[in-house]
Amino acid sequence: MKRRNFLSTGLLGLGSTMTILYACRETVKTTEQATTTPVEFPLEESDITSMLQQMKDGKLTSRKICELYLERIEQKDRNGPALNSVIEINPDALSIADERDRERAEGRLRGPLHGIPILIKDNIDTGDKMMTTAGALALEGNIASKDAFIIEQLRKSGAVVLGKTNLSEWANFRDERSSSGWSSRGGQTKNPYVLNRNPCGSSSGSGTAVAANLCAAAIGTETNGSIACPSSINGIVGIKPTVGLLSRNGIIPISHTQDTAGPMARTVTDAAILLSALVGPDPADPVTLKSEGHRLADYTSALDENGLNGKRLGFDKSVLGKHEGVDELITAALDALRSKGATIVDIDIRSKFRDMGSAPFTVLLFQFKDGVNKYLSTAHSKMKSLDDVISFNNQNAERAMPYFKQSILVDAAAKGDLNDKEYLSALQTVQKTTREGIDSVLKAEKLDAIIGPTNGPSWCTDHVNGDFFTGYGTYSPAAQAGYPHITVPMGLVSGLPIGLSFVGGAYQEASLITLAYAYEQVSHKRQKPEFTPSLS
Repeated sequence: MKRRNFLSTGLLGLGSTMTILYACRETVKTTEQATTTPVEFPLEESDITSMLQQMKDGKLTSRKICELYLERIEQKDRNGPALNSVIEINPDALSIADERDRERAEGRLRGPLHGIPILIKDNIDTGDKMMTTAGALALEGNIASKDAFIIEQLRKSGAVVLGKTNLSEWANFRDERSSSGWSSRGGQTKNPYVLNRNPCGSSSGSGTAVAANLCAAAIGTETNGSIACPSSINGIVGIKPTVGLLSRNGIIPISHTQDTAGPMARTVTDAAILLSALVGPDPADPVTLKSEGHRLADYTSALDENGLNGKRLGFDKSVLGKHEGVDELITAALDALRSKGATIVDIDIRSKFRDMGSAPFTVLLFQFKDGVNKYLSTAHSKMKSLDDVISFNNQNAERAMPYFKQSILVDAAAKGDLNDKEYLSALQTVQKTTREGIDSVLKAEKLDAIIGPTNGPSWCTDHVNGDFFTGYGTYSPAAQAGYPHITVPMGLVSGLPIGLSFVGGAYQEASLITLAYAYEQVSHKRQKPEFTPSLS
């Protein structure tokens, strides 16, 4: 969740035209040299399908795959470029992998991810020996009594939970001057492409880990850009589903109208496989029951390399002119889409979302207070309320708040309950504006999706001034509407990845996957990171 522009523009990502090529303010020490002698990694850019086939053929085991990724984490995350994306390793990962290997030998496959190691964002409950802290020292020691529903689904699919990823503390909902990818428990995650650049957030660790080949795939969460931005900036695929397609039960919340988990992977195929494993109705999250008749059991059925033929895609030209490098990538992407039979339709959609004022941020403040208090009231943590967290941070300011404070936590704590007229009015404004805005354009222009650059190039990590978000943010209206969004690698600007966004109406995940996959197959813009220290 990204928050800085809410107060200045009323809508994150729309209205800021700041350039992103700031001079770096070096407040984070970066490794001067990524590696001295490149060492070939056996699973470099491996996809889930190939790993499954190699296990089937007896060439690999789940244990061997997990061991290779754990070695990779030690080399790249703890040492070498010190990416700092994995906050905790599952101490039972290898024993779980052994169990999956035994089951495979006996002919008992649990599901489409049998034996595949997946990393989980550290705001999602796992009923094991690992903590769930949202990166906050205040929640250190919080070990969940049971899995979040999506983790139950993941284990049923046969996946191995390899560990947990670092994130922007409290999913980037702590202070106006925060740095994405930094948490008081986990420290600062780096961008694997250029180490002193930011990985974006709040699913920073998941984005970096997938990009750097530290896992097969990962799970992130999003309230407003927290899957989209780190996926784009780390050169991977991210799917932010319709709110309610995946259960939110067991996930530390910000907003019950915008929160959702989602897959982050190196390919659209892998993201579709992971999404398929996570969906399902959960009685503990009644919103998931609304997805009956809308969700697919297997989203890989939507993969079609000819899926762009005859499709109409809306593009708002007002995003152009902010950065010539992004403009060049967009031009090439539009040409690629047309080459596969798509029609690009000029639309004006960004202007529809500029008059919401502070309503989007107001909604989040109220919902964060309500959701966090409910989560903490039953958590295995000494913190039982948002007020407890604020008090802890004040008492442990040197460790908990060394760079920025907790203004957003304080503002949220001062709000009333969800019957407050200020909240109800703001919620109506946000949902009516974003949903009607997207739906009306899709219908009027007979569009299959809305497209645009996910964001601009990454900024330099700066603990003094905080983040520098740019004026693209194709994902924000979809996030606020609760609608699906997919980002796919579109290329590099000065060695920094940029994603292409696909946005659709509610429960249009399958259609968006078709479009995203067809674009991926014609463009092939995913490039692995080289761990460059800086652009200088």
